[in-house]
Amino acid sequence: MPFEVIPAIDLRGGHVVRLRRGDFGEETSYGENPAAVAEAFVDAGARWLHVVDLDGARDGRPGNLRQIRAIAGAIGERTAMEVAGGLRTPDAVAEAVAAGGSRIVVGTAALKESGFAAGLVSSYGAARVAVAIDVRDGRAIGEGWRHGAAGEPAADALHRLADAGVRIFEVTAISRDGLLEGPDVDLLGALVALRRGSVIASGGISSVADLRAVADLGCEGAIVGRAIYEGRLDLRAAIDVAATFS
Repeated sequence: MPFEVIPAIDLRGGHVVRLRRGDFGEETSYGENPAAVAEAFVDAGARWLHVVDLDGARDGRPGNLRQIRAIAGAIGERTAMEVAGGLRTPDAVAEAVAAGGSRIVVGTAALKESGFAAGLVSSYGAARVAVAIDVRDGRAIGEGWRHGAAGEPAADALHRLADAGVRIFEVTAISRDGLLEGPDVDLLGALVALRRGSVIASGGISSVADLRAVADLGCEGAIVGRAIYEGRLDLRAAIDVAATFS
């Protein structure tokens, strides 16, 4: 499979925003029209979009379904969309799928109970379910924005969820997220080396060199946000270069 450069659209209050280190107190807004942002990403050649409902993540239930449906309507069948944030019950997941999610990304609920992830894999298939592994100080934690949240060693979490049938893991080093300081290659390399599923890198990626670094580790894609919005990374050029990775 080609290495995927996956642009992120984080939603809060219907706006496109980015956080630093997952901190809701460090938010930058990048526009009030998520569908237009999505269309620009599709026009640049993105094959996947990563759409996060930040209100849902904090409140534990979806909060931006109207905007997610608008994005789905704008992109049609040209690009696939994965949806994350607040998906902690089967009903919430079903809403995200109905809103247009080709793949759903669960985190907090799956880390608390691997049976939740197993049920989703059974219902939707492993290709349509990803688990977000948000890592702080080597531990995979739910509610990654909240300091002091409990967790377990990241490798243990990945093994446990792989045993439950999960095959796609989206790994974020919280300390790097939104800072444009490069990915945590030690963390990503260690989890790729487990060979328990596909690893998609997230957090800190700001250049083509960063994309190549995580591809060389064996990651199968990378989620990129702030670097695109702030002009540090040209999405079309990055996609073209990533197509040459082997």
